[in-house]
Amino acid sequence: MIWLGILLLSYLLGSIPSGYLVAKSQGIDIRQHGSGNIGATNVLRVMGKKWGYLVFACDAMKGFLAVKLAAQLAGAGHANAALGAVLGAIGCILGHNYTVWLRFKGGKGIATSAGVLLGLFPLTVILTVLIIWLVVFLVGRYVSLASICAALSLPVAVFLLVTHAGIDFWMRFWFSVLISALAVWRHRGNLARLAKGTESRFTRR
Repeated sequence: MIWLGILLLSYLLGSIPSGYLVAKSQGIDIRQHGSGNIGATNVLRVMGKKWGYLVFACDAMKGFLAVKLAAQLAGAGHANAALGAVLGAIGCILGHNYTVWLRFKGGKGIATSAGVLLGLFPLTVILTVLIIWLVVFLVGRYVSLASICAALSLPVAVFLLVTHAGIDFWMRFWFSVLISALAVWRHRGNLARLAKGTESRFTRR
């Protein structure tokens, strides 16, 4: 029962549509502008850096808090805290990607996943994934391609840089595989546009 409660609470936390709410506070329905996505990248393109960075921070904070809160709840219930953290991470990302408040249409989960990673993995993994994102972005100026490459690098980084210590490691490793696959799936439209050469590059604003 505790696992279901953790999943539900984490989903509801993740489902808070930060991008939609921030844009709405300025009189903008972000779903009607740019790509129509409620994530930080679209908010940044439509409204500028200040608002885009704010949304990124809010979405990342959701992921971090979900992991930490889930681990605390599991520990308080004398259950496996590592499993609680992983379930909290999954619930939060699913909540962000498929928010109940916007008819299950949400963001692509990159910022929320970044917060989750901060809560689950050592700094070496975070820095490795971040460096890959930055290199790909600076070379191509495609946020989507950088996000996809960073997502694909995550399981590799976890496998190489995290100590293989029993079941807790394998839970985190298979979780990294799961969210990597989910991130690529959520970017399937971007992949199609990249293949056609019609994907938008990031431009300074």
